[in-house]
Amino acid sequence: MNKFMRAAIAEAQLGLEEGGIPIGAVLVHNGNIIGRGHNRRVQLGSPILHGEMDALANSGRQPAKIYRESVLYTTLSPCMMCTGAILFFGIPKVVIGENTNFMGEEELLRSSGVKIEIADSEECKKLMRDFIAARPELWNEDIAEPCKTGN
Repeated sequence: MNKFMRAAIAEAQLGLEEGGIPIGAVLVHNGNIIGRGHNRRVQLGSPILHGEMDALANSGRQPAKIYRESVLYTTLSPCMMCTGAILFFGIPKVVIGENTNFMGEEELLRSSGVKIEIADSEECKKLMRDFIAARPELWNEDIAEPCKTGN
């Protein structure tokens, strides 16, 4: 596993330690992490601070060119909101730790020209599987239920 996915996993673990949902992400430009984040919905009471959104926010203001040359590493397949941000910023490649516990909008990303790489990380799978088993109400509050009902 490469160092950038390791950094995303470290972010996910930090989120879990803080009492949140263990999803982490890093934004990489020219081999350097320019933004890192983790899901902080619970910690900050935010409906939008998913791991990918937090990493983008923590990258600071960048020229559009930077995003178009970057790679986003995320521990879990991106939801519709995070997919929208990836498309909005023109990020050309996303490396996904796992898509077994949740399948996000990978087809939309692919059909929009984003290169998708699935790391199929057992560590990412276990982190989410254990969290969902321990806190199903929290998982269902944000991701699972809205996606099931289409809301």
